[in-house]
Amino acid sequence: MGVSVLSTEQQELFDLIENTDEHVFITGRAGTGKSTLLQYFSANTRKQIAICAPTGVAALHVEGQTIHSLFRLPIGLIADSRIDQSEPVRKVLKAIDTLVIDEVSMVNADLMDAIDRSLRQARGRSLHPFGGVQVVMFGDPYQLAPVPPRGDELRYINDHYRSLWFFDAKVWAGPWVEAPDAASEGLLDIGSHGAALHVRELVTIHRQADDAFKSMLNAVRFGRVTADIANVLNTAGARTPPEPEPEETPIITLATRNDRVNSINARHLAALSGREQTAVAEINGDFGRGDAYPADAELKLKVGAQVMFLRNDGVAPGELPRWVNGTIGTVTRIVGGTVKVDIDGDEVEVEPVVWERFRYAYNPGTKTLSREVVAEFTQFPLRLAWAVTIHKSQGKTYDRAVIDLGSGAFAPGQTYVALSRLTSLDGLYLSRPLRPSDIRVDPDVRRFMKAAYEARLASSNLPN
Repeated sequence: MGVSVLSTEQQELFDLIENTDEHVFITGRAGTGKSTLLQYFSANTRKQIAICAPTGVAALHVEGQTIHSLFRLPIGLIADSRIDQSEPVRKVLKAIDTLVIDEVSMVNADLMDAIDRSLRQARGRSLHPFGGVQVVMFGDPYQLAPVPPRGDELRYINDHYRSLWFFDAKVWAGPWVEAPDAASEGLLDIGSHGAALHVRELVTIHRQADDAFKSMLNAVRFGRVTADIANVLNTAGARTPPEPEPEETPIITLATRNDRVNSINARHLAALSGREQTAVAEINGDFGRGDAYPADAELKLKVGAQVMFLRNDGVAPGELPRWVNGTIGTVTRIVGGTVKVDIDGDEVEVEPVVWERFRYAYNPGTKTLSREVVAEFTQFPLRLAWAVTIHKSQGKTYDRAVIDLGSGAFAPGQTYVALSRLTSLDGLYLSRPLRPSDIRVDPDVRRFMKAAYEARLASSNLPN
C-alpha cells in the first residue's frame, strides 16, 4: 500500500496524527482521498499501529484485522458483560501506540465503548480513555451507517445511548454530547471525563472536476436538494442508455439490492453464446464466512462477460497500472489459468491473485507488533459487472452508470453513494426519477457534523 505524494490538506492531517497523540476522526465527501491518507500513514508512520475495520472485506482492503478479531470481542451487543482477554491479546493491545479504524461509521456506540474498555483493561490504565492509545478513525457517516440491532439489543441501545452511532459512545466528550438531565439520566454519563475527539474533514474532491455537479452532490449528501437540483438530476438521468460501441463496455447498473444485481448479471451471462467456465477459489486457513470473501468463491465466466476488477494492478513502483480497483472490462479469452480482458481496446492478461488475512502478534524480542498471515484466498480479481450493489460500489469510480433505486433507497446516504461514484453528470442514467424519499440523511449525523463543524470554526477563529 504505497502512496508517495499527499495534497497539502492530506499532509496537514498526516502531521497531526503522526506528531500528536490526539484522537482524530478524518472524514470527507466521496473522492476526497481518505483511503489515500490512510495508506500513506500506514506506510510512513514511526508509530506502532494496528489497523482494523468493522467487516472482513473492509479489513482486507486496509490489510488489517476486523475489530472483533483484533480485540477478541463477542458478536452482538457487548454492554457491560465481562471481556475475557488471553495473554497474546493483551500483549498486542499493550504494544499499540495508535489504533486506526477504517469505515468507522459502521461501528456502533456499544462496540466503540467495548474497544475503549478492552484497551483500558489490557493496558492496566482504567482512568485513561482507550488505555492511553491514540485512536485515528476514517469514514463518512453520510455514506455508511451501522447495522441497527433488533429486539432487546435495540431496546438496550435506546436506553443507554443517544443514538447507535460511534460518536455517541460514552467514551467521547465533544460539542455534540449533551450533559445528562433528569429525563435522560445515565444515557450519556461521560461528561468532562471522556476523550476529546477532533473531527477533520478533507474537502478537495479528486473524483469530479465539474463544480456544478460537485454542488449537486453536496446537496444530496446534506439532504438539501431543491426542486431545481432534482429537476437537473432527473432531466440528465432520464436519457435512454446508448448501445455501446464495439470497443465499449455496456453501462454498469448500480442497484440497491443483491437480488436485483444477481438477476441482471445472470440474465446477461445466460444471453452470451459459448461455454460457461467456473473458476473455483483456493482457500487456505480460516477466511471466515462467504460474506467475508473478497471475491466470488465460484466465479462463472464466458467470453463476452462484463467484469469489474477487484484489485489494483500489482505493478512495480513507477509503472502505470493497467487497471485499478473498479475498472470495467470485457472477457475476450479464457485460456488455462488466465483470463484475458479487454479494457478500452487494450487486451490484458489476468491471473489469480492472493488476498491475505492478517493477524497482529507481539514480538517480545524486538518489542514490536508484527502482522502474521493466517489465511489466504486465491481467485481471479474479477466480478461480473453488468450490475453491482450500491454498497459494493463504495470507493469505486465510474464514467457512466445506470442508477436503479428500485422501490426506493432504504438507507440514509444510499443515493449519495450511488451518484457520487460518477465522474460527471454526463454519465448519469436513472432507471426512474429521483423522489424526495430517496434523499435520506440521518438526523444524528446532521447533529454530530454540525456541532463538530461549529467547534472547528470556533477553535480556529475562522469566519462563518
